[in-house]
Amino acid sequence: MSETRSGEVSRKTRETDINIKVELDEKGRADISTGIGFFDHMLTALSVHSGISMDIKVTGDLHVDGHHTVEDTGIALGQALAKALGDKSGIKRYGTSYIPMDESLSMTSLDISNRPFLVFNAAATSSILSPEEIISSEINTSLPSTEAPRYSCATMG
Repeated sequence: MSETRSGEVSRKTRETDINIKVELDEKGRADISTGIGFFDHMLTALSVHSGISMDIKVTGDLHVDGHHTVEDTGIALGQALAKALGDKSGIKRYGTSYIPMDESLSMTSLDISNRPFLVFNAAATSSILSPEEIISSEINTSLPSTEAPRYSCATMG
């Protein structure tokens, strides 16, 4: 490809200050700092395993909780990915993957259509963030303001 597919977004709110750059055609280099260790780990895994290079720097109101940091990072990451994808030419719109890790198996089916939907079933807890907050923030990214996100989160226990 002659043109680099990349997207940059800066987002500053009362709660967060975020700078994100993604490059789709690199090798999955990750330089991520959100102040939430597990979130950094998950974003790094996304970068490495997808092959999308990500530079993500976030300062948030973690003295309150991690909600705004995760939510606003998800919004900015979605906007950066949308910029990098442009008109989405040359990509496969649909995909499904099964990922075994330790004692778990994750299955994801993805349709890059700007119509989000999530079904999340897991037995997991966090003292900082719930799994639902992390995942729903990651999918509710760059929606048109007239389109309401649809997702269902249920914990198995």
